[in-house]
Amino acid sequence: MPTSRRRLLIGAAGAAFLAGCGGTESGASADSAPGKLRIGYQRFGGLSLAKARGDAPDAEWSLFESGPALTEALKAGAIDIGQTGEAPPIFAAAGKINFKIIGTSEPVPQGEAVLVKSAKGYRTFADLKGKTVALNKGSNVNWLLVKLLEQANLTIDDINVKYLKPAEGRPAFDSDQVDAWIIWDPYFALAEQPGVQILADATGLANNREYLLAAPEAVTGKADLIRSFLAKYRATTDWGIANPAERAKILSPELKIDEATTTRALARSAKPLTPITPEIGTELQTIADGFTKLGLIPVEVKIAERIDEQFNEALL
Repeated sequence: MPTSRRRLLIGAAGAAFLAGCGGTESGASADSAPGKLRIGYQRFGGLSLAKARGDAPDAEWSLFESGPALTEALKAGAIDIGQTGEAPPIFAAAGKINFKIIGTSEPVPQGEAVLVKSAKGYRTFADLKGKTVALNKGSNVNWLLVKLLEQANLTIDDINVKYLKPAEGRPAFDSDQVDAWIIWDPYFALAEQPGVQILADATGLANNREYLLAAPEAVTGKADLIRSFLAKYRATTDWGIANPAERAKILSPELKIDEATTTRALARSAKPLTPITPEIGTELQTIADGFTKLGLIPVEVKIAERIDEQFNEALL
């Protein structure tokens, strides 16, 4: 087996395990009070706005750098609910992590992209044949990579994949240690500096939805808390979309990102929440089957069976 292929199989299949709980920045606890909702969120995701606006003042909030780290916290029983992109739930399911998918968002294809340096002269993803491409293990951009390779008639052996967390990817990209970086907002927006080119985004390739995940114990034991929070979360998301300037002012200090960058990222990446449906389950299953076919996960995953529609009313 070629070295690059072996590296992808080992790295991607183990993504949910290797991300580790070290991705948390705010100490999720596995023995929180039963009447308290424990929420895992990522910087910039819609939950950041809900936190900043005080939608759940009594909740225990835990910040994660990426989706794989958040799903590890679900595995450890450290959070009740959390939000990730489309790939982390699939890798988590392959890793035997138990959870339900209780909500989603409208598609966000412009919110993830392939970045390159303009001076290098790349015009299409096919130009990256033989080059080094960085991305985070097991995250939403894993599926975008698969679709980009397919579109360019390339295989994984045609590029050198380098797995880097966002905090590692940016300096590697800036210093030309990698030729391209596949990344999502707000890291995407932060990297949009002079001389940086968007080679491609996910438009026409991947929907890049956000997904709300919940621990089975929370679905049964904290259903009322979840339902109440989701209703507030939906209202806050709608408010933010209708009031972009005010939203940026609130989120900029929360994210520790300047207001102009926050505004630019939110303009393309903030989308309404929507109920989870069997059709969206089918969409996720297609991705899971694609990963299985390529050997990116070691087992078949029935991700559509994780869909739980009992909270849909709160997201209408």
